[in-house]
Amino acid sequence: MGNIHASAVIEEGAQIDETAIIGPFCMVGADVSLGAGVHLKSHVVVTGRTEIGADTVVFPFAVIGEIPQDLKFKGEATRLVIGKRNRIREHVTMNCGTEAGGGVTRIGDDGLFMAGCHIAHDAVIGDRCIIVNSVAIAGHCVLEDDVIVGGLSGVHQFVRIGRGAIIGAVTMVTNDVIPYGLVQAPRGELDGLNLVGLKRRGVARSDITALRAAFQMLAQGEGTFHDRAVRLSEETTSDYVRQIVDFILADSGRHFLTPR
Repeated sequence: MGNIHASAVIEEGAQIDETAIIGPFCMVGADVSLGAGVHLKSHVVVTGRTEIGADTVVFPFAVIGEIPQDLKFKGEATRLVIGKRNRIREHVTMNCGTEAGGGVTRIGDDGLFMAGCHIAHDAVIGDRCIIVNSVAIAGHCVLEDDVIVGGLSGVHQFVRIGRGAIIGAVTMVTNDVIPYGLVQAPRGELDGLNLVGLKRRGVARSDITALRAAFQMLAQGEGTFHDRAVRLSEETTSDYVRQIVDFILADSGRHFLTPR
């Protein structure tokens, strides 16, 4: 194929759309599927049972679909599924899943994964997420849509980060983060709401006001954090507040970062 550089190594069995571009010194494994318009720049390794969706671009020295960094992994048939129009920058690593974690690591659409970040086994990353340089997302994490994780941060295994939340740089996130939350400080404190992100997305002033009131109630209301969320669920008429409430009341393997 004219779109594959002569120095690239393509194992027999790989499914490559005729519009995909594979640059010099790339390696594509036998069980890989590359969608329309996928572009591997150069020196990219894509291996394992990996699917990459249309128009995703992978920059040099990324390693996509390698086995998990999990000593319990014994070579079981697991997958990595990457959506459309992602930008995966230099030295990014994304691992396939494990049998115990459901067998799939899943990346949504329109994400930006900056240089040197890591997505571990069985993680689920939503649409339009931005993972900044040298961030480590541990195994089994769930990041909902529109999450931003600042550079040099780490997210502990099994942590959930709700839709639209933002994590400041050099932060360790050890517990779940409510939708639209703002987390910063070295040991990750819930310090407010991602108001800048809400305004950029054109969220109505009335909804932002409702979110602020809900955050205040979660921070200072009577009873436990869970009790306050239950009370919010009975009182709110805001869809945005409802997302926070549903997130808090859902099953989780972690505690929550709670408002200061």
